[in-house]
Amino acid sequence: KLPLTVEDILNFGEGNRELFIKSSTYSIIPITVTETGLTISWIFSSDPKSISFSVVYQESEEAPLDQCKVLIPMTRCNSHKETIRGQVKVRNSGIYMLIFDNTFSRFISKRVFYHLTVERPVIYDGSDFP
Repeated sequence: KLPLTVEDILNFGEGNRELFIKSSTYSIIPITVTETGLTISWIFSSDPKSISFSVVYQESEEAPLDQCKVLIPMTRCNSHKETIRGQVKVRNSGIYMLIFDNTFSRFISKRVFYHLTVERPVIYDGSDFP
């Protein structure tokens, strides 16, 4: 588990991060968000073979797991063949968890190379109006 904040992601830089996920396990990247309206985007690939991916929203760390909202259901991705891209809009503050799941693989550990970005909405204030 690597808890991240929006500031951590804004300071991510251009490089990819790497996760090592053993066979029959999963890895979670929780992102704590306090402001709404942001867009969290991700790009990832895996090596070797596929990985399953999901995004889950948790209101707070104390919230029971059965009250978490699944934003993107667990999906097996051919991320060893193509780069997977996606995004989620932050409608509520809380914890957005990116889950990389390798529990279906009994013998093969995977490496996931990922990059995260956060975009704040552009709010037009009319200041350039003549």
